[in-house]
Amino acid sequence: MKANVGGIDKVVRIGGGAALVGLTVAGMIGPWGWIGVVPLLTGVFGFCPAYTLLGIKTCPAEKA
Repeated sequence: MKANVGGIDKVVRIGGGAALVGLTVAGMIGPWGWIGVVPLLTGVFGFCPAYTLLGIKTCPAEKA
């Protein structure tokens, strides 16, 4: 797995995912909020399978 999620993208994914999971645990939203685990994990690991399929990469360019 080569990293394809970088910088601001990571912060948004981790923040949004944590918010959804937190709201679900607090009982403020329904069980659909557990979907927040997906962006949370993709942000933490820096890899998004959908980005690979679509050819998207938000990481800075690699040095040759």
